[in-house]
Amino acid sequence: MGLFLSTWVNKVDKKGRVSIPASFRSTLSAGQAAGTATEMVIFPSLKAQALDACTLSHLEKLSEALDNPNMPDDDRELIETAVFGQSVQLTLDPEGRVILPDHLMAFAGITETVTFIGRRNTFQLWDPTAFAAHEQVVREQARSNNISLSTILARATSLAKGA
Repeated sequence: MGLFLSTWVNKVDKKGRVSIPASFRSTLSAGQAAGTATEMVIFPSLKAQALDACTLSHLEKLSEALDNPNMPDDDRELIETAVFGQSVQLTLDPEGRVILPDHLMAFAGITETVTFIGRRNTFQLWDPTAFAAHEQVVREQARSNNISLSTILARATSLAKGA
């Protein structure tokens, strides 16, 4: 499976249709049988006033993780209700568009345009103004916490060595 990378801003038409960025469509369709429609799953984010989206196979991995007997019941309940219970499976049309459900657009405050944010195995859909404010806060947090690629790699290497 590929990664969801980059940031895109696309228009939402009067029917609520939005074109999924081409690179995201490619990642969504990776691993699917030839000739099958490209699908995605979308649900309200647990941490932001945005929508999270991913492949069905990614959500299946989450489902398998919830089967772990060490998973706290409260966590399982939260994910089952807030993610699985609120998820909508969407099929991309031949032009690579989906119709965003009204209740999800309302949750994220999406109206005329939507910002797509790649997040490795998932991506998010934001109201562009809300995302600009969020991005500013996140960048400031990264600066104030001295987070950089080199510090993340150093931490990961240290964790892998069991330190």
